[in-house]
This record gives sequence, structure tokens and C-alpha cells, in this order.
Amino acid sequence: MATAIEFNQISKLYRLGVVSTGTLSHDLRRWWTVNVRRKEDPYLKIGEVNDRSAKGQSDYVWALKDIDFKVEQGDVVGIIGKNGAGKSTLLKILSKVTAPTTGTIRARGRIGSLLEVGTGFHPEMTGRENIYLNGAILGMTKQEVSRKLDEIVDFSGCERYIDTPVKRYSSGMLVRLGFAVAAHLDPEILVVDEVLAVGDAEFQKKAIGKMQSVSHSEGRTVLFVSHNMGAVRRLCTKGILLEKGSTKAMGTMSEVIDRYLSDNIETTLTRSISGDEIMHDRNRSLLVMFEEITFCASSPIFASDEVIVMKIKVKAKKNVDDCRINYSIIASDGVMLGSHSSQQLFNIKSGEEKTLQYTIIPPKLAPGYYSLSFSVGTGNFSTGETNFDVLSNCLQFSIDAFSHANNVYHAKWDKGWGYMHLDAIVSELQ
Repeated sequence: MATAIEFNQISKLYRLGVVSTGTLSHDLRRWWTVNVRRKEDPYLKIGEVNDRSAKGQSDYVWALKDIDFKVEQGDVVGIIGKNGAGKSTLLKILSKVTAPTTGTIRARGRIGSLLEVGTGFHPEMTGRENIYLNGAILGMTKQEVSRKLDEIVDFSGCERYIDTPVKRYSSGMLVRLGFAVAAHLDPEILVVDEVLAVGDAEFQKKAIGKMQSVSHSEGRTVLFVSHNMGAVRRLCTKGILLEKGSTKAMGTMSEVIDRYLSDNIETTLTRSISGDEIMHDRNRSLLVMFEEITFCASSPIFASDEVIVMKIKVKAKKNVDDCRINYSIIASDGVMLGSHSSQQLFNIKSGEEKTLQYTIIPPKLAPGYYSLSFSVGTGNFSTGETNFDVLSNCLQFSIDAFSHANNVYHAKWDKGWGYMHLDAIVSELQ
């Protein structure tokens, strides 16, 4: 298969801070060294790794450093990483918005880019005029754009406003029209940054479907940057993980996502939540509220067939009968795997603090990282009542690859095995 994009030792150096009197002298020194003396740029040696959380010793930072990989024609590549990792910079270099400091990029075919809301649009021109403008930038004739016009307008859902200047569009409408233009004007390479997050759920689903269509049916190459791990996992076949401007992992999308999540979630595993953490930004007018939730195990790491036992403290403002505790399990990519409403009820008096033992029956999860959400109140969790105290994603835990049994059923949401059946046992402690 032919190579669509080739990144050869791409690096990008930026100087931090505002333009000052020192900038001219730096530029002159750089020009003299590189163009007259034919030596390496002196400022390439003092650049530091792009760590946004720490103060550095130099004004020069490497937004990207020695990026080197190939993308085959028809591949759908997801680029993930923390904010500031260099994802958008890489796409801007590919789209020729900015030039690399060192290295070269070879790309075969036209590149359609959607990097920011309103990319490539002139605010004073109408939506229709901007479609023709973008087509001209991509090297298409007016007749070629006209053949695609109705399809673009229909996909964007902006037909009523297509002859209105785009400066009056909402950010969502701009993204809709921008993506429709980028995807339909026959680019061999489609580059999409996080902007799809601005669109509503219906448009995101349609956009992801279109990207799948142009890659699978038409053999075009897609580079997709997103923090939505669920969307990236569904859409992309290959992945690249960037960290502080460097390539940390490459491989299948599932492997790269698992590496990213394990590196970031492992440091946030929590055995207990209480005190200020549990009371922050919460509705304190509820009749029954959580005071503390703690794993009884010494570590929040469990085997697939191991029971998960917790101590849960609740406190009441008034006498409440028939309380229940509910929980749900959320996968590391944000997908809820299942929820459970306890059938074991308890009563609590005004001012009383009650400690409960909450035992989750082994859900036999696949190895990985998960979080728990809890609610306490009366009635059934599924009815959507408002008298529940809710703690969302309050505890994180992991399932180790080791299991006590040989026949563990690994529930994997992304394999389409469906919504999990969860169960738990509640008992009161003295």
C-alpha cells in the first residue's frame, strides 16, 4: 500500500513570552549563523522539553521533537495525548499553517483540514461563497464545487442560513459547515482536530460516520485528534500517543489508548473519599448524604473474580425509611458498563450517621481501569428521582490480569457484549 504521509524527524521550536528588544538580536544571530556561517541554529541547543506544568530555565521550548512515522493510504489514525502534548501543532505543520523548525513532511494528494472553528472561512462572506472559496484553495474548479454543493449544504444542516455571512453563525453551525466542506471537497487526506466536540451529539455521530465512509469506501486517509476515547476507539485503526512533544507509543488504536489511560489513570487510583473532597460543590439540602466511601482492601487493585468490599458512611437530616444505595461502573473511556439499584433497604434517623458494608459481587471485568459512581436515597435509581445524593466517578480502581479462576468471563463493552448485569449486598455495621 502506498504511503500517504511521511513525517521525517519533525521538530518545532517556539520562543515563549512577548516580543521584546531581544527578539531582533536573536533573529540576527540566527540568520548570521545559519545563512552566512552555514552552521546549526544556535537556539536549537537550548530548547527545553515542553512541560506546561513546570517552570523552565530557557525561553525556548520544543513543541515537537523528532516526530518520525508513516501513514499508509486509507489509514484512519488517531492522535491522542494530554493538552499541550503537540497534537494540534503536528496537524498545523501538516496543513502548512506553520513550518517545522527541522525535518520534512511528504504528503501525497490534497489535504482538507478542520483545525479550529471557522478554519478557512472569511467572516464577511456567506456560507455558499465560503464553500466556493475553500474549493478554490483546494485546487478545484467552480464546476467541481457546484456538483458537490447540494450534498455539502444538506450534510451541514445549515440550508436556511447558507446565504448569510458566516460571522453570524454560531460556533456549532461553523463546525457543521466547515466539516461538510472539508469532507466533501474530495481531499485525499482529511485532517480533523478536536473541533467536533463543539457540535451536538447528532452531528458528531454523522461526522464520525462520514469519516468512516471516506476511509473505508473511498480509500482516503484520515488523521483525527480527540480526547473522546470512545470515538477514537470506534473510528481509528492505528494510533499515536504524544507526550511533551515526543512520540511515546504507536500501534493499534486499542493498544495506544490502553497505554495512555494506564499511564494517566494509574496515578489517580483512590482507596477512599471523604471530608472536603466529598463535600465540595454538593447539594447539602438532601435528606441523606454520603460522608465517606472506602475500599476495605489495602489497595484498589482487584482480580476479575474478586469481590469488592467497601465501607460507606451516610448521614441523615431527618428520619428516612427505605433508603437504598445504588452504584454504576464506568470504563476508562467514559462508557457506563452497568448500574445496580440495591433491593436491600435500611432506615436512618435524624442526625444519625450509619456505616454500611457494601459488597459488589464480582462483575468479572476485563483487565483495565474503571471508576465507580454512587447514589443514596429512597425509591428506585432508574426512576430519575431528585432526592438522591450522587457521587460521580468518585473512586477509581483497576482489574489486574491475574484471576483466581480459570474460566473468567471478561465483559468488554467495545466488543458489543451489551450492558452488564451488576449485583451487590448491603449490610449494616455496628
